[in-house]
Amino acid sequence: MRITIIAVAGLLTLATSATAEISGNVVKLGVLNDMSSLYADISGAGSVEAARMAIADFGGTVNGKKIELISADHQNKPDVGSAIATQWFDNDGVDAIVDVPTSSVALAVQQIARTKGKVFLISGAAASDLTGKACSPTSVHWTYDTVALANGTGSAVVKAGGDTWFFITADYAFGHALERDTARVVEANGGKVLGKVRAPLNTADFSSFLLQAQASKAKIIGLANAGGDTINSIKQAGEFGIVEGGQKLAGLLVFITDIHSLGLPAAHGLQLTEAFYWDQNDATRGWSKRFFDKIGREPSMVQAGVYGAVTHYLNAIKATNSDDGLTVVKQMKATPVNDFMTKNGKIREDGTLVRDMYLFEVKAPAESKGPWDYYKQISVIPGEDAFKLPGPGECPLVKG
Repeated sequence: MRITIIAVAGLLTLATSATAEISGNVVKLGVLNDMSSLYADISGAGSVEAARMAIADFGGTVNGKKIELISADHQNKPDVGSAIATQWFDNDGVDAIVDVPTSSVALAVQQIARTKGKVFLISGAAASDLTGKACSPTSVHWTYDTVALANGTGSAVVKAGGDTWFFITADYAFGHALERDTARVVEANGGKVLGKVRAPLNTADFSSFLLQAQASKAKIIGLANAGGDTINSIKQAGEFGIVEGGQKLAGLLVFITDIHSLGLPAAHGLQLTEAFYWDQNDATRGWSKRFFDKIGREPSMVQAGVYGAVTHYLNAIKATNSDDGLTVVKQMKATPVNDFMTKNGKIREDGTLVRDMYLFEVKAPAESKGPWDYYKQISVIPGEDAFKLPGPGECPLVKG
């Protein structure tokens, strides 16, 4: 009896070892993002460099297998992103796709990755649907989402007296999710949404949308957009004298690269929620200096998140000696996240990385001590508060 039990245990061990392997003797990652349009500054070549830094810091190999990196521009088009993802998974041996700003593209890529059992590490896209009704057992939503933005900036603005809102919303999955999640938080805190208007992605002229917002008399004009759209809407709001007229702008997703483009005279006083700022502490400054030396600008939270996601992914492969999507993501969820931008982070069952977020205010020009010295920290938003769903969870992976 004892010999039989030992023999069976040995066979199970051998079977487990046989299935745990790195396919093709190489780990291959693909950074897929916007290289040439309105999200290129927050993602783009900087995200590719961040992934390259993570691979180099890991030693270039995992369990003796080479780590390779490729990249492509999805042009903010779901069909283009889907075609690239399919090519990478089916023909090019890619094990994981990383970044993917533009939530409509990310939702399409996530479906392909789920079907093929491949890993999807989301840093650039924001829509909470990625870990809601569209959640996947092989995806991790790494850096931020529309729930965290709503619980951060949206909640803070309402509590400061901004209790009537009008939304200017990017007319695709990200904007819809950000508007929805923020409206829920506004109303839960006693505020009211007076109206909304939706603007096409990459809009050059926001005048008609801003005039509708101005006519609403709402105290707060919520900008449920990002990147170049946020920059254009804030600049044009200044031309219309909206803030001078008594209304305030709430940039619901603002990146440090946006502030750099706007300049402090135009952006000062804006409150915003981010997962990372280069000048928070010695660890963030140290990593950011290395990034700056290569790219010539400070990193966005998306780019910093790419580094963290890739590192955590490679550690999971090292621990399991496998690049199987389900196996690797299960290991990632079982392992706390601690790096230069995340302390004691935990990947939730729905794939959300729950981490502290930060409410910042943009400095006035006189407060800034030099280039890229743009933020002052207002508060820390504990992870459990930041990523608390404003309604019932919709992810079918989560029991109950």
